[in-house]
Amino acid sequence: MPHGDSERTSREGRDRGEDAVRICPGVRTTRRVAAVLVNYCTPELVLEALQSLEAELGRGHDLRALVVDNASPDGSGARLRSLLEEPRFSRWVVLLELTENRGFGAGNNAAFRLLFDRAPDETPDALLLMNPDTRLRPGALAALVQLLDEQPGAGAVGPQIVWPDSQPQHSAFRFPSIWSELDGALRIGLVSRLLAPFAVPMPIATARRVCDWVSGSCVLLRRELIESVGAFDEGYFLYFEETDLCRRARAAGWEVWQEPAARVEHLVGASTGLVEGDQSARPRPRWWFESRRRYFLRHHGAGYLWLADVLWLVGFASWRLRRRWQGKPDRDPRGFLGDFARFRFSRIF
Repeated sequence: MPHGDSERTSREGRDRGEDAVRICPGVRTTRRVAAVLVNYCTPELVLEALQSLEAELGRGHDLRALVVDNASPDGSGARLRSLLEEPRFSRWVVLLELTENRGFGAGNNAAFRLLFDRAPDETPDALLLMNPDTRLRPGALAALVQLLDEQPGAGAVGPQIVWPDSQPQHSAFRFPSIWSELDGALRIGLVSRLLAPFAVPMPIATARRVCDWVSGSCVLLRRELIESVGAFDEGYFLYFEETDLCRRARAAGWEVWQEPAARVEHLVGASTGLVEGDQSARPRPRWWFESRRRYFLRHHGAGYLWLADVLWLVGFASWRLRRRWQGKPDRDPRGFLGDFARFRFSRIF
């Protein structure tokens, strides 16, 4: 079972002069938590995210934060350097400035390498990944840590993501499949009901549960998960990297959980420019297509990718015709069908 040794944890606590911790059988304690925020041209959002983290200091765990500036061209590095020199942040936040932007996964991996290259008593037990456009609600971190401690097989736990008005967003997911691709493109009520067990977003729930994957916008990862299955695949520039990591974790025997008691506000798209709802003002960026292709090819093979693409193209073309006939608003990314077809047929697989 991939979890820490509770007796060793308790002994280390006594060696540091701390009070002995009573640990129930099969339950470990997460003492050291390192939050990682990857910035790209959003320094003010980073500051607001850190302010939400600041309220969690001194609540039973040793909390530190590492901000990674992903080679922002707007002077974010200098802005963050100035902000984080303030006494309120300098004692618990460190800035890492990269010289090249190689994507979300690579930015987090740079933080992992820095955090893991420490003395054993300074290495974090868990890593809290936060997008700059997320805000912890009170008690969110404690609830995530508690689940990780109570479920020794849990390698990752995500919160209930909410909108600024506190309405819940889909926060627990199933792995993408040919059936979810068909359903998402076709958009026919009867088909959606038949394919509901394959839908990627799981229904919103109020009780903690195991799922396939959770959003990388805010997730608590056990250190041993990264050590056992590896960090993010840097072949994904943005999107699908957390789905890939959770798939590798599940294949290695780890569990992925969602904890609705932990609530985190997410200003969806404020960091990336991709938002839910009406996306017709801009096209879908090329790296989204690249990431989707990489995920299906890596985990299912070329034949499955080909079938998923064909089903999506047929389904989405049908939807576009029905949308015009029914006079429904166009909320899809500008040129989505043509961009998908051009990307798909520009390569063999």
